[in-house]
Amino acid sequence: MKLTVSRSDNSETYYVQKSYRTDSGKSSTKTVERLGSIDEIKARFGEVDPIGEVKRYIAAMTLAEKESQRDITIKLSPRLLLKKDDQKCFNGGYLFLQKTYYELGLDKTCKKIEKRHKNEYDLNEILSKLIYTRILYPGSKLSSLDDSKRFLEQPESDIHQVYRALSLLAKESDMIQADVYKNSLRIGKRKTKVIYYDCTNYYFETEEESGLRKYGHSKESRPNPIVQMGLFVDMDGMPLAFCINPGNTAETTTLKPLEDKLRDNFGLSKVIVCTDGGLSSYENRKNDNVGERAFITVQSLKKLEGYLQDWATQTDGWKMVHYEGANQSRISEQEYDLSKLDLKAYSEALFYRERWVKVGKKGEELEQKLIVTFSFKYREYLQYTRNKQIARAQNMIEKGYAASKKRGPNDARRFIKQESCTMDGELAQLHSFSLDQEIVDQESRFDGFYGICTNLEDDAP
Repeated sequence: MKLTVSRSDNSETYYVQKSYRTDSGKSSTKTVERLGSIDEIKARFGEVDPIGEVKRYIAAMTLAEKESQRDITIKLSPRLLLKKDDQKCFNGGYLFLQKTYYELGLDKTCKKIEKRHKNEYDLNEILSKLIYTRILYPGSKLSSLDDSKRFLEQPESDIHQVYRALSLLAKESDMIQADVYKNSLRIGKRKTKVIYYDCTNYYFETEEESGLRKYGHSKESRPNPIVQMGLFVDMDGMPLAFCINPGNTAETTTLKPLEDKLRDNFGLSKVIVCTDGGLSSYENRKNDNVGERAFITVQSLKKLEGYLQDWATQTDGWKMVHYEGANQSRISEQEYDLSKLDLKAYSEALFYRERWVKVGKKGEELEQKLIVTFSFKYREYLQYTRNKQIARAQNMIEKGYAASKKRGPNDARRFIKQESCTMDGELAQLHSFSLDQEIVDQESRFDGFYGICTNLEDDAP
């Protein structure tokens, strides 16, 4: 490397440059560092012999570069035996995760927790190892401890200390979530204007209830005790906050307590909460109709009053949504009659209508906007799915499986009708099964339609 100077009419600028050969073999130079003007050099290297100091600085850079490119010879002795079970290889990939761990301030959070509790283990070491192994080698807590022994930094905790740490972390869960959110704002911007909430559950291979494990409605219809989890995520799908509840907790009752935590611990009071139909209770909508909160929730058209069902499914008076690039759309001024449209020409089109409705409970009233969309493509999908279920129901009737218990709202057995009678037409223990066409017609009425309710007053874009 060498010192070069670029001169103009009124100034001189100094650079550190090095020579190299291109892929074609030609000699060329490139700038390694801009040192600036002589005044900048004096400010950095001192007033006494600044150019001499710069040259010594460049010589040190050249030596360091040569050292980094120096070939190293490793001697191996085939006669030297390795000790059995002696670990010689270590994984360092977790160091990338470690950087994010400390950026989120989890080490400082652990210190705050340790000041509030007396413990004889390193909480930061246990938590960090559990997080790294959960991402790299998902498994049990015992296997996580064993897997962390592959790391450059060896674990110093025993398994019983890991379990004690888990109990402590569970007690401080709210504080940990709040700290992680606040520290994440230093890493990047969080999109929390609109947040999404949903619940799921986890089952256990046991038949006995204990603690949080309770019998409840399982997403997989399993006859096992479950634990429920509710989760808020931001617009990027990044987790915000979660709650753990007994498996027999009603989903609709979990939203408000977690929203209160977002307001009190996270400072998030101005949000739009989005949920699916399972969480769209009147109480939740009412709770999100206060202050700066708002809601967007799925609305089951089957649960609407009769006159609203008629309005939602009538064929005329629809407007079409035109998409004009990413996240941009407009509503047509023209109105369409769905019964007069060519299915092929409009198979990808989305139609739309809206109105304000009032719902009430116990003398109270909530005004909300009901938005209904229709898609021919969505209708075809629902019809295709139902026809397959009807075929399965017919097969059950023919093979004598119709009497088995229905396992869920989407089970094909919902289309099977049972009648019991004697030879004289009186009720008895003789059963006959047939396809319930009335249920089929009721479901097909809503094919292609999708409902949403919101208290946002802005017009559709």
